[in-house]
Amino acid sequence: MSNQPLLLAKGLSKAYLMGQRTIEVLRNIDLTVERGEFLALRGASGAGKSTLLHLLGGLDLPNSGEISFDGQNLRQLSSNELVKLRNHRVGFIFQAYHLLPELSALENVVLPGRMARTSVNQAVTKAKDLLTRVGLAERMEHRPYELSGGEQQRVAIARALINNPDLILADEPTGNLDSHTGDEIINLLCALREEKQTTLIMATHSATIAARAPRVIELQDGQLANRLNPA
Repeated sequence: MSNQPLLLAKGLSKAYLMGQRTIEVLRNIDLTVERGEFLALRGASGAGKSTLLHLLGGLDLPNSGEISFDGQNLRQLSSNELVKLRNHRVGFIFQAYHLLPELSALENVVLPGRMARTSVNQAVTKAKDLLTRVGLAERMEHRPYELSGGEQQRVAIARALINNPDLILADEPTGNLDSHTGDEIINLLCALREEKQTTLIMATHSATIAARAPRVIELQDGQLANRLNPA
């Protein structure tokens, strides 16, 4: 295994054109993320947390600056190479779940595995195991509209893990859940991350949730400030 950081970002800036105005979301951000690290990205709504996660996961590119993922400069990858990297090495968990409504829980989890060219039998077996691990052994054949918000997010966690990613990016994973269900989801996500020693970056506006991570990144005015949580 390489000793280099999993993620190395230098001078990241991102702006959007809104009508006649240019909105600067991120400004000259430097960030290093080690393998197996768990960090929380904290900031108010609209602070740019989602934008930063999208850049780190290769869903978008910065206006300036560079991101190195395991030594690969994301700017130098083709569109197809970025798709492959996201599918094989990054697991995304979104606040809005983003499950395909026409597919069952099992089919939603299997899909990224099949996109990674895992055999049907292997993908189904692994998806069933993951859904069992997240407490949905009896709900695999249900479609998203038949599941509660917490159950849908559990499906999303299983889907994010199906290809054994090096990096999990969780964007406000409890934002649509009540506090009790949200606590259960965070406990589950942290337990699975610890078991697999996967790198986890979790965006949240909650100080309580951020406190679960050993390292917190504060995002203010498009810039970062790092601090460590006490053990």
